[in-house]
Amino acid sequence: MEFHRSDSSSSPCSSAATATPQAQSDPMHSWWESVSKARSRIHALAALLPSSSSSSLASLADSDRPALSLLSSPAAYDALSASLQGSHAAPLCHWLYDTFLSNDPHLRLVVLSFVPLLAGLYLSRLHSPDPPSLAGFEALLLALYAAETKSRNGKPLLVTIPDLSHPSIYHAPLRKPQSQSQSQSPSLGLISPPLEPQLGVKSTKRPTIVGVALHSFFSQISHMPAWSKLHFCQFAAAWAGANCPCRNDLDLDQTLPFDNVNILIRDDPQPQRIPLPWEILQPSLRILGHCLLGPLNSQDVKDAAAFAVRCLYARASHDLLPQAILATRSLIQLDVRAREAAKDNAASSNANTPTKVKKPEILLVSK
Repeated sequence: MEFHRSDSSSSPCSSAATATPQAQSDPMHSWWESVSKARSRIHALAALLPSSSSSSLASLADSDRPALSLLSSPAAYDALSASLQGSHAAPLCHWLYDTFLSNDPHLRLVVLSFVPLLAGLYLSRLHSPDPPSLAGFEALLLALYAAETKSRNGKPLLVTIPDLSHPSIYHAPLRKPQSQSQSQSPSLGLISPPLEPQLGVKSTKRPTIVGVALHSFFSQISHMPAWSKLHFCQFAAAWAGANCPCRNDLDLDQTLPFDNVNILIRDDPQPQRIPLPWEILQPSLRILGHCLLGPLNSQDVKDAAAFAVRCLYARASHDLLPQAILATRSLIQLDVRAREAAKDNAASSNANTPTKVKKPEILLVSK
């Protein structure tokens, strides 16, 4: 399947060339252009979905911020995800592809919210005995990969590792800092090497391309809706293999509230265990870490993330992956401590709650 950019998703360079300088500097004009673009994309989506979902999408298009309304609509997400898991995946992938190329930041957030579902369906169907055509999924994954490659500009993703030999900025130094000539360079950890442009999804580059798409989702995870995070947790548990009994080895309390989290996907009643290279596992653990420890996440998201992390810990223990064992073990310990602290706070708040003193009963006796 070949995807071509539609007229509604023309590049910003061509639109900027035809726009006048006054229109470019007018914020009202840019706002109206963004709203018009979002409304046209929503109407195009309504034409692809069943008629039962068209009325709700029409109301979203009439709002002042149609793209953000679409992002925060669980009904629209359910309708699109149900069609993606059915037989109408190709035109919806085409719609997501054109919407992402529109370069509107809010519309791109809408596309990124479907990355967990796209990656989950793609990897699950890829390893099925009779995989269907996945050209639409791969075209969209390549678009996400190309955008991330352009934004990184040939540079790797690095992280500075704290060095205990240097005083922290939050503490008084116990000794005088070394001079500039004697100071050592900070320790750097490699998160992702520089990305190379890809024209197709080769088997050797598939984990990297999917991992970059998951990283794009993680980079905007604070804007993602709860149902998108929940979908990813369900897929992560399914990828790891959710039926291993050793997932609760680090839990003292074996009766966990999240042990019955539903991980079943609509078109895959028995989610299968798939290969998990580090290129996919690393961004997955970063997403699960946010879902598990993010203070604004709902309890359903935290429970699903806790279940998925324990499944990945069991998988890493069987596959003997030291990096994954260390990461998942740390997340489990943080989750256990957070749940114990929440339980202690709830118990102390109940103990400190003042109870009303009963008034003594007064019996009125008539003479």
